[in-house]
Amino acid sequence: MQIMCLNGWGGKLLEPLLPYLSSAAPDVLCLQEVIHSPATDKDWLTYRDGDHVLPQRANFFRDVCRALPDHVAVFCPAAQGVLWDDDVSVPSQWGLATFVHRSLPVIGQVQGFVHKDYGPDGYGDHPRSRSAHGIRVYDHDRVRAVAITHMHGLRDLAGKHDTPERAVQARKLLAMSRQLVRPGDLEVICGDFNVEPESETMEILRAAGLVDLVTAGGFPGTRNSHYTKPGRFADYLMVSDPAAVRDFRVVYDPEVSDHCPLVLDI
Repeated sequence: MQIMCLNGWGGKLLEPLLPYLSSAAPDVLCLQEVIHSPATDKDWLTYRDGDHVLPQRANFFRDVCRALPDHVAVFCPAAQGVLWDDDVSVPSQWGLATFVHRSLPVIGQVQGFVHKDYGPDGYGDHPRSRSAHGIRVYDHDRVRAVAITHMHGLRDLAGKHDTPERAVQARKLLAMSRQLVRPGDLEVICGDFNVEPESETMEILRAAGLVDLVTAGGFPGTRNSHYTKPGRFADYLMVSDPAAVRDFRVVYDPEVSDHCPLVLDI
């Protein structure tokens, strides 16, 4: 079984991203920063937050669904705000999505929030609402279940330092994962955590018996040339049993986002 975790950057690099996902076709794709704008057929809209302006693929969720036609997709919105078509505002939902190949039986599922609740009236002030999603699938080849939970961690304008909100977020993420896990399962927790490797978030998850494959593998970071700020770590993939790992890699080429895909073979 192959599991991929990626912050899709709102589909900004859609041209290389979709062929990459179609070719890789992981059994489970955990995708963060997903846009869903069902009120428009426009291909591109613009996100505006002060001087933070980004092109956004208006129906990024739909686009990835089309690239992975053999997968069942679940979109988990964190909030509905507006994107812009020139001077016209367009209602748009923002969140994360999970794609599971239809050959894998989904035998458990959990969805919820690790910070605040659903924001129906705008994206809100930072730190904004954050959702998480977990699935429990059965791997017939290995005769066991795998519980996979992912989130997009809080973005704090002041940086990636520890905050009380981030500590609470980590504990909620762990609690959601533990709702799924049964004895004998392989537990996987992943996502764009928006923290450094030595953070309290990572300590909470490590104390629960999880091993981070990014830092354990000696990878120099999870960001690429599209990310120009200091700090090369944001994304992590943690497992309860490193012996179950056949291969793990951080994909630096091709560049399909400002984050690198994390790919686990178990």
